[in-house]
Amino acid sequence: MLKRFRKKNDYIVVKNYDKKPDIPEGMWIKCPECSKIIYAEDLETSNMICPSCHYIFSLSARKRLENILDEGSFSEMNGDIVTNNPLNFEGYDVKLKKAEENSGENESVITGTGRINGKEVCIGVMESKFMMGSLGSATGERITRLTEYATENKLPLILFCASGGARMQEGIVSLMQMAKVSAAIAKHDEAGLLYISVLTNPTTGGVTASFAMQGDVIIAEPKATVGFAGRRVIENTIKEKLPDDFQSSEKSLENGFVDMIVQRNDMKEKLSDILSVLAF
Repeated sequence: MLKRFRKKNDYIVVKNYDKKPDIPEGMWIKCPECSKIIYAEDLETSNMICPSCHYIFSLSARKRLENILDEGSFSEMNGDIVTNNPLNFEGYDVKLKKAEENSGENESVITGTGRINGKEVCIGVMESKFMMGSLGSATGERITRLTEYATENKLPLILFCASGGARMQEGIVSLMQMAKVSAAIAKHDEAGLLYISVLTNPTTGGVTASFAMQGDVIIAEPKATVGFAGRRVIENTIKEKLPDDFQSSEKSLENGFVDMIVQRNDMKEKLSDILSVLAF
């Protein structure tokens, strides 16, 4: 009788100790900030914010549009404008195809019109998974046309920036997009219309040097990298180690480069409040 109670039941039998458990790829994600392992579906439910340390992961452009705009209100514009490799840069066509496969988009920005709590806006969201959200000729053309449409129709403009800078494969054609977009935004401003720039991680290079910093109101997400040249480039140039908070959105706020830092989950309501006061 006692032997029966003391008997150890084999609830789990391990036949091969060397074989690793079969876990589907992408099912778990490690937070780069706190190193906690997060179930992928839980991360998506939390709007790509770590539940432990509140680290903000990158968010796809489509998901951001879904979060910001009223359901069913988005109408995409100029989605057929894509680059044609203007300089015939070797290997660029292959990179573009790979970027499209990785991101599900055919360019590094999505533009169109939509509503935020009933208020109509022109909106553009950069896609960091498409060649690091780099500024190419098609990207600049889409944003310029969106801005011109906003000016013609007297609508506020909102741009979510996420970029590694100008696209080197397009050379001067890429760099001229900075001036082209800036000129369109200047005309939008002359018409007395509101432009809100939202800086997400990272916002760097030519985008920072142009339309990202031209907003009437400049908002940043927490702990976003905001700057022009990269940390390593600057440290190698000045031969000094930079502070840990260098080029952070918090440091940008402290120095007056951004107007406010807004949590991702509060972004829609904050934009709606600003639109109510300054645009409508």
